[in-house]
Amino acid sequence: MSFNSFGLAEEIVRAVKERGYTEPTPVQTQAIPAVMSGTDLLAGAQTGTGKTAGFVLPILHQLGCNSVKPSKSGPRPVRALILTPTRELAAQVEESVRDYGRYLRIRSMVMFGGVNIRPQIRQLNKGVDILVATPGRLLDHVQQGTLDLSGIEILVLDEADRMLDMGFIHDIRRILKLLPQQRQNLLFSATFSNEIKALADRLLNSPKMIEVAKRNATADNIDQRVYPVDKKRKIDLLVHLIKEHNWYQVLVFSRTKHGANKMADKLNKAGIESLAIHGNKSQPARTRALSQFKKGTLQVLVATDIAARGIDINELPHVVNFDLPHVPEDYVHRIGRTGRAGSEGEASSLVCVDEHKLLANIEKLIRRRLPKTVIEGFEPDPNIKAEPIQNGRGGGQNRGQNRNQNPNAKNHRGTRGRKKQVGGNTRSEGSGKGRSSSKASHGRYGKVA
Repeated sequence: MSFNSFGLAEEIVRAVKERGYTEPTPVQTQAIPAVMSGTDLLAGAQTGTGKTAGFVLPILHQLGCNSVKPSKSGPRPVRALILTPTRELAAQVEESVRDYGRYLRIRSMVMFGGVNIRPQIRQLNKGVDILVATPGRLLDHVQQGTLDLSGIEILVLDEADRMLDMGFIHDIRRILKLLPQQRQNLLFSATFSNEIKALADRLLNSPKMIEVAKRNATADNIDQRVYPVDKKRKIDLLVHLIKEHNWYQVLVFSRTKHGANKMADKLNKAGIESLAIHGNKSQPARTRALSQFKKGTLQVLVATDIAARGIDINELPHVVNFDLPHVPEDYVHRIGRTGRAGSEGEASSLVCVDEHKLLANIEKLIRRRLPKTVIEGFEPDPNIKAEPIQNGRGGGQNRGQNRNQNPNAKNHRGTRGRKKQVGGNTRSEGSGKGRSSSKASHGRYGKVA
């Protein structure tokens, strides 16, 4: 099967071929015809399977073939809204919209917090057809009267499971009330949960459901391995593995922001060029680090779970879990950063005695035992007893435990207001300030990385 067989506009097929894609992936094969038919869709697929093109291509086709004349009283209306949980993912999706729609007269823009809001307002005033946004900044625009959502024809919730994990359900509900009743709804998620099913029941109307892989499964082309090691020796083992095997483009996951900074510093001292990205980093710093990593000029990128969303490198060879996640589904998301687009990948987890229960939960979720390799000179001390894991204050990683018990959470909206601005920058989700997360606002999971 080729992309021509879907009946997509010639301009779109031409752009796809220029990207080097000739055959659609399984999720694209099922999603593209479903979206083009106009029905609602609930789609489940592992990360790295091409689901972004699965909704971007047919949306471009529908909007391109059914153009709307600009209003004399104002800019062209926003017709398609794509909501994503993080800035990096929003930027990645909007880049795909521009790449695939380069030969169409369709305008798109990306909207997220952590940056000056004024350039976004100017871009909206010029007219936008497809808007890719994070929930917090979108609501900032609505409250300031700079964005009208009454013309939305298609709504996409991308990585809906992550949005719920980050506590955006209240923001999503507010956004849904601003949209017209008659619209097409598309919900994409890498993992399924009872919360996702409940959201789908409320949002979707007689949807078509596609699922191209077993729920919460990991890709077969990813070599997964566990390295048992004492907690204090993890950084030494990581340095050893990187140097011994000459690893390059290594994405390392840290449980906390502080841990990410500390790890990057130690790797740099060991002669391994590294940078950390998380919610306390400015958006320009995050963008620069991610750009260097994608180009291959940065050997190691250390990230928290939230900041790592949107890292899309077709041939990223190595993912390392320096800390295991508290939520087993996050393991699936993490290692899904490698082995993308059918390429081979390697996922390594450095596991200390404190994390044995977390490992067992992961193996239960993915329904397989992960092979263990003990490296000579890094054998774990059998006399060390397991201790409770300190969640820290970054990464939102305490959401796996005591899900609705966060007595320290403050209602930032009540104490600081919805749109406090400093120097023209609206504080929004994932910025580490103000609206550091609607998790904190809703008392669910703690702060976001």
